[in-house]
Amino acid sequence: MKILYFDCGMGAAGDMLSAALLGVFAKPEAIVEELNNLKLDGISYRLLKASRQGIAGYQLEVLCDGETEEQHEHHHDHHHYGLSEISHYINSQTKLKAEIKEQILRVYDHLAKAESEVHGEAIEHIHFHEVGSMDAIGDITAFCYLLDKIRPDKIMASPINVGSGFVKCAHGILPVPAPATANLLKDIPIYSDGTVGELCTPTGAALLKTFVGSYESLPLLKIKEIGYGLGKKEYPKANCLRAVIANSEEMMEEVMEISFNVDDMTGEEIAYLTEKLLKMGANEVFTTAINMKKNRPGVLITIISKPEKKDEIIRLAFKHSTTLGMRMTMQKRFILARRIEDANTPYGTIRRKKSDGYGTSKDKYEFDDLAAIASKEGKSIYEIRKELANE
Repeated sequence: MKILYFDCGMGAAGDMLSAALLGVFAKPEAIVEELNNLKLDGISYRLLKASRQGIAGYQLEVLCDGETEEQHEHHHDHHHYGLSEISHYINSQTKLKAEIKEQILRVYDHLAKAESEVHGEAIEHIHFHEVGSMDAIGDITAFCYLLDKIRPDKIMASPINVGSGFVKCAHGILPVPAPATANLLKDIPIYSDGTVGELCTPTGAALLKTFVGSYESLPLLKIKEIGYGLGKKEYPKANCLRAVIANSEEMMEEVMEISFNVDDMTGEEIAYLTEKLLKMGANEVFTTAINMKKNRPGVLITIISKPEKKDEIIRLAFKHSTTLGMRMTMQKRFILARRIEDANTPYGTIRRKKSDGYGTSKDKYEFDDLAAIASKEGKSIYEIRKELANE
């Protein structure tokens, strides 16, 4: 299992994230050449070697019409784009893969929602400022392109150091993290070590929000490659973001188990609670028949979820159940690495789930896809499975 881990001890910015990813390649200069061969309208890239407190790494500079961001702003009016303009720009880039375009627009969708909450305006009326400039579009495009080349099975990150103090933005002088950044970082573990400055930018927050699946201290991994993306500013601490590529055949994660007993809820009410919990993000919800006091038949409701969902899960369970108390334990769960791939079959493209680890591997076709084919062909699911197994 290939894992990509970001160490965000000095925050995260779009250019630092992309530069860190470049550092994991054996020939980063060749990858930057690939970026430039995309022929993005008005955008090109330049790779710079630098160091911070003795750590050698890279900076990825985005050039707008051949000029740096500062030069371009000095010679031209700084135009800010809305979501529809950015969508049109990205979709018009003929050399970008459709999958990468979709990822870029997902990042901007997160940004648009965050800005919409801050300003109290509809998403279609939002005009981005710093993140709507050409260099920000270049940073996000580079990151998505590099991520597509690496294709990790899982993306993780450390809790994010956001810095402290104030930052000057288009809307004025704002507290760190800036309001849009704070919205993007909801439900993500953040902290400040007292470093004065904006360590986590809106672009960096949006990229992490879109792609990172979990946030935790560096887990047990076998590191294969390390890349350092260096920030432009000097701080008492080395201003760098570290990207780690690691392999892990055996995966373990921490999960939270919440359970409680009820003897006065109907089956319909329990089904409704289960549906709400799963929609919120619980990994599993199941019931067990039990005997309660006075020999009353009851139900043990068990919820398995990621620890960061604790408060939401507890509030929802109290709201939609009759229980007056719950139990919680933290557990280790051993899991196989899982992914979904598209398989070409005589019936067209079918999704196939694959999993591996601990010396074993498994795969199965997505049941909903098989059911749709069986219905269309007038065959049983067993027949469809048997035919596909013989291919």
